[in-house]
Amino acid sequence: MKKSITLIRHAKSAWNQPNLSDFDRPLNKRGKSDSPLMGEILKKRNIKFDLVLSSPAERAITTARAICHATGYTEGRIEQNRDLYLASAAEIIEIVHSVDESFNRIAVIGHNPGLTVLGNVLSDLRIDNMPTCSIAIFEADIDSWKSLKPASCRTIDFLFPKRFKT
Repeated sequence: MKKSITLIRHAKSAWNQPNLSDFDRPLNKRGKSDSPLMGEILKKRNIKFDLVLSSPAERAITTARAICHATGYTEGRIEQNRDLYLASAAEIIEIVHSVDESFNRIAVIGHNPGLTVLGNVLSDLRIDNMPTCSIAIFEADIDSWKSLKPASCRTIDFLFPKRFKT
């Protein structure tokens, strides 16, 4: 059986409110436009999710909601996981290991550097940095999420907003 994991970095966040904690930073104007754009790209490519896991940080959950809205995934079914906030690649893998086996297509919405490192570890993807609102899609020939490990996936696509703007 094949399972797919999609890594999505949160969209561009605002830095114009220095009194806000990092956790509470909202999206800026570009982030608010990139999120639905990337959701539409996923919809056009027929990329669907059985489960969406998101960091509860404001910039991540707002990105998750916009992408889910654009793709038709029920926003109320987004599972917020506090452990995804600034998680390392190893921590993200541990979270994925606990995903119920009934879910075959999952998305993880979070932060760098964990997502970039994880993308490079899972497959032959070689990137220095996942830009804001970028999406890395992987497929693994595994029966169980517990079998997800380094070099267990193949890269399906790597998408980022600048690729779709003229």
